[in-house]
Amino acid sequence: MSSPHDKDSAHTSRRPVAAGAASILGFSFDLFDLTILLFVAPTVSRVLFPAAAPTLALAATFASFAVSLLARPFGGIACGRFADRLGRRRTMLVSIMGVGVATAAMGALPTYAAAGAVGPTLFLMLRLLQGLFVGGVVASTHTLGTESVPQRWRGLLSGLIISAGGIGTMMAAGMLFLTSALFPGDAFAAWGWRVMFFSGLLASLISLAITLRAEESPMWAAQDANRSQVRAKARDLLGRKHRRATLTSLGMVFGAAGVWYLTIGFLPTFLGQINQVSGAQTAVVLVVAGALIVPTSALVGHASERFGRRPVLIAMGVTDLVAIPGLVYLISKIPASDFGELVAYCALLCLIANGTSAPLQVFLAERFPTAIRATGAALVYNVGFALGGLMTTAVPLLSPTVSDIPGRLVVGVALCAAVFLVFALRGPETRGALEAGNVPASLPTDLARNES
Repeated sequence: MSSPHDKDSAHTSRRPVAAGAASILGFSFDLFDLTILLFVAPTVSRVLFPAAAPTLALAATFASFAVSLLARPFGGIACGRFADRLGRRRTMLVSIMGVGVATAAMGALPTYAAAGAVGPTLFLMLRLLQGLFVGGVVASTHTLGTESVPQRWRGLLSGLIISAGGIGTMMAAGMLFLTSALFPGDAFAAWGWRVMFFSGLLASLISLAITLRAEESPMWAAQDANRSQVRAKARDLLGRKHRRATLTSLGMVFGAAGVWYLTIGFLPTFLGQINQVSGAQTAVVLVVAGALIVPTSALVGHASERFGRRPVLIAMGVTDLVAIPGLVYLISKIPASDFGELVAYCALLCLIANGTSAPLQVFLAERFPTAIRATGAALVYNVGFALGGLMTTAVPLLSPTVSDIPGRLVVGVALCAAVFLVFALRGPETRGALEAGNVPASLPTDLARNES
């Protein structure tokens, strides 16, 4: 017969697994919702944002994507404070449903031909609302899992949470493949893109079911039990104690985000416009890349637990700067007929780009104390990705014709990689800082000085 102690032990042992799964899959499904637009951008640009020049229509569509990105920091601040004061799990439940409802509503909008400016206007408003809730998803997923698992697994979990971009991309690519088959040709412009957005609600319902099985972060619960502790405020992030951590981390996230959006995020449009690849073929490329991203990001994240966050981040920054611009140029020269070669190079591009961010999630959590961790991580991550995401709008705007896009993309991704590397070199080592709620004294003195 089992004793109460045995039940408590089993209960405790399940907590890290449930919290980690909720963080990984919750972030995956919500990135699926957020990035659906990247997969239907050419169609949405025609039905909602018609323009005389194709590059202007694309720029308008990506500008609507940028609206969500710009809203994310405000959602991150609001929901981050909610997560720091009232709990990570509660914040996740509210945020994931908000994202799903906003995404599904986009599929019900009238086209420009049917209602003029009404459709685009409502679309931008829903993208704004979606971005606010995604900011809340970041605040909760980036803290619940990390605070719940033992130290030895935090780097691995960080890589898995960041690989949610690959998982979400793979799911969106799979949905694109399915809807392209069900609604071929002109039918996709009539109904296929709508079904893509409708699927966002289903994704959020699955995420909700998973999160309901998770428990609250033990670190947050322990702090909440200590009611005498002073509550931190969002403005403290720019105060003397945390300003350096906030700004240097922001520079790293911006660089990583710019690399991600100009490679993985821009790839569906790039393959369609430059390589003349069909929607179904694009889906195959992204499913392959998404499947490979998960183990690669997990390995890079785990390497940061073994060798340290800073050395791994620097190594990935050097790899980005050396390899990614050349890969972008090389891919632009591969015709759709050489599909196998195209898949191989695109997969390599995606592996490098996503691997760069693998240690970032735990790195950000370790830079802020528990009382302000969700707010700090959410603010830095969301602002960095909002600014990095603007690069997808800048590239079409700075390209007079479609044929100019590859050259502008090479320059843009090289600049973002250089920014990431500069701030990674300036950043401290943070491994082992989480239990202390701040940087422990055993870490390098320059790190302790930066946090004091």
